[in-house]
Amino acid sequence: MSRLMSSLVSSNKRTADVIVLGAGGHTSVLVDMLRQQDQTITGLVSADLALEDNELRSVLEDLPQYFSDDDVLAFPADSVCLVNGIGAIPKRLTRIKLFNNFKAQGYRFASVISQQAIISPFASLGEGVQVMPGAIIQAGAIIGDNCIINTGAIVEHDSVIDAHSHIAPRATLCGQVHVGQGAFIGANAVVIQNINIGREAVIAAGARVHKHVQAGETVI
Repeated sequence: MSRLMSSLVSSNKRTADVIVLGAGGHTSVLVDMLRQQDQTITGLVSADLALEDNELRSVLEDLPQYFSDDDVLAFPADSVCLVNGIGAIPKRLTRIKLFNNFKAQGYRFASVISQQAIISPFASLGEGVQVMPGAIIQAGAIIGDNCIINTGAIVEHDSVIDAHSHIAPRATLCGQVHVGQGAFIGANAVVIQNINIGREAVIAAGARVHKHVQAGETVI
């Protein structure tokens, strides 16, 4: 994994045209970030766009709309990058399924990195990672594919976050924390150094974690 990869959208590297999957709140934040970076957005894809009572957020209003994931297949896989706009909670499984399904068909996912994030050049980011404004990722950290490092979250040195995990706003992972695949660390939670969080575990907002957490466990 590398921070500067061909499918990265950031303040210093523009990627191919992108298609954004989703049309909700998480999508709106990503599209706002992409617009600030003058990134061309080919369209939004969401079944919700076809609903009569759907109220499109203003940041999304002027973008081309597609109503089925199958519409993506009209674009050759080597001509676009995808952005996963599905939030991790409560649609975590949908987010993972979309990523895996399109990867299996040869599509690439762009990583979206805020210009206001701070990322060490000695950190490593996987494919499709999203890093929101104010987030900090320190040296030696490894972030797996399809992860969200949300607004103001802190990932300290040598921490490892496995694929499909979500570190919510202002959560803090102290040094050498290991977060298993598909885990969720809630807003303002703090995980002290050298702690292991099992795959698909859920750490509630504001929790203080001082001991290892088993796979699938919920900590309140």
